[in-house]
Amino acid sequence: MNSTILLSTRNLIFLYLGFSLVYILGLFIPLMQNDSAQHASMAMKMALNSDFLNIYKGEAPYLDKPHMHFWLAALSMKAFGVNAIAYRIPAILCLILGAYSTKKLAELLYDIPQVGHWAALVFLSAQGIILSAHDVRTDAILTGFVVFSIWQFVVAIKKQTLNASVLAGLGAAIAFSSKGLMTLVIISFCVFAYLLYSREWKKFFTPRLGLSFLAFVLGLSPVLYAYFHQFGMDGIKFILLGQSVSRMTGDGFAANNSDYLFFFHTLLWVFLPFSLAFYFGVFARTKTLIKEKFRKQSGVEFLTLGGFWLVMFVFSFSQFKLPHYLNGLLPILAILTASYLITLAKNPSSQSLKILWYVQIVVIAFCLFIVGWLSLEFTGVKNVPLWILGAGLFAYLLYSVFSSESLLKKYLFNSLLLSIALNVYLNAQFYPVLTTYQGSLTLAKYVTDSGIDKREVHMLEGSEYWAFDFYTKQNTARVKSSDLKVGDLLVIDQKSLETFSRPYTILKTQVDYRITRLTLPFLSSESRPGKLSKMLLVKVE
Repeated sequence: MNSTILLSTRNLIFLYLGFSLVYILGLFIPLMQNDSAQHASMAMKMALNSDFLNIYKGEAPYLDKPHMHFWLAALSMKAFGVNAIAYRIPAILCLILGAYSTKKLAELLYDIPQVGHWAALVFLSAQGIILSAHDVRTDAILTGFVVFSIWQFVVAIKKQTLNASVLAGLGAAIAFSSKGLMTLVIISFCVFAYLLYSREWKKFFTPRLGLSFLAFVLGLSPVLYAYFHQFGMDGIKFILLGQSVSRMTGDGFAANNSDYLFFFHTLLWVFLPFSLAFYFGVFARTKTLIKEKFRKQSGVEFLTLGGFWLVMFVFSFSQFKLPHYLNGLLPILAILTASYLITLAKNPSSQSLKILWYVQIVVIAFCLFIVGWLSLEFTGVKNVPLWILGAGLFAYLLYSVFSSESLLKKYLFNSLLLSIALNVYLNAQFYPVLTTYQGSLTLAKYVTDSGIDKREVHMLEGSEYWAFDFYTKQNTARVKSSDLKVGDLLVIDQKSLETFSRPYTILKTQVDYRITRLTLPFLSSESRPGKLSKMLLVKVE
């Protein structure tokens, strides 16, 4: 039996079905503030007004992220209604494209059985990817099309096909249209790293490259036209250069992080449960490359390793850093990790494999403790059937840990199973309870269920309660305090109410917490009440 065929057909079906369940459960989680609910309300406005050329954040023109994510979400809402599931459907479809492209690219780079499945499953298991499927921003769209474009560029180079050249350019255009220039940084650096090691420059610089460029320009033209329509030439200048340069320098984006190692340690949780295996692979491959003095070796590729180092070098100098900026690179890391684990299959007594396994046992034990603690302190049993299913998955995980399978199979299978079990719990139990502490969401449900005329509801200028907008299916009017009339209803937070000078009557009070910034005192039942604020619906007297 080939040493790399560790997962049986039954194993693969089980794992793919497990991740399908995780991602499907994520469709039903209420939207979280700020970005996800904000983007959903912006796409909702496009859908309700049938205006796809102008993009607004509330009532203000939005000159930041490009249109593609909002267009796809708005079209989905047109087809399936204004709801969270419709908003998330394009992201899920793009992540499916990302998983498939990761599989195909891995198979193209490594002619090894199962390497494609391993890479796709590692990609699907990454915590940052699972999070991006329900806390939907622009990242799921860009991730799917970044790896699709890279895959098609490599196909075009190796097989010299016209279709791949066109698809590579279109994929890059759609990726650019979702996040801007940073997507081209990832694509171009990965392709450059591939060419640098393969020495296939003549296969790249052909008339087909011009075809890719033409497809890119045509694919980008709808977004450029939309920017020109709303903002004139300033809009085009902004998306082609200004946006990404501003994020690098922090100019206009309130530089938030000067830690040059930020992305390196962020990968430790973003790429769970395979973050340690990835770093083992990076340093082993880098060491070998230096030892061989960059001489080309049969069966070796540099796209993943070179792409990682080049992108991380550039991103690390950005003055504006957020964890999800790494998402577009995660498919490449998944391929590198899968290929590294396959090398361990040829050396089952490897000390590195033993270290990975023992550390993973600690991670599994820690996750079991966290899930148990959260169940007692925070969630209880939100959904009994899914709680039983999750408990069954963790029981199977414990059984599998002590099985007599080979060490590498136990490491690979149980790491993937851990991701499934943990995220079934998070998506079915934790997040549905967590979102009940989002006051703007619960107030929206109260207003809708009570039959209150939503047109009478207002917010103060500068308020960003996006979940209220989305779940009431309207862009709530933002007004000055002095412009409110007697009888108007106002959604307001506790802090703003303290300085509100108009007489009022409280109609409804909901607890509120910034749920995307979790702390232990909030999660603990004993200290939680002291950490909660309030969101209120008041009537102006």
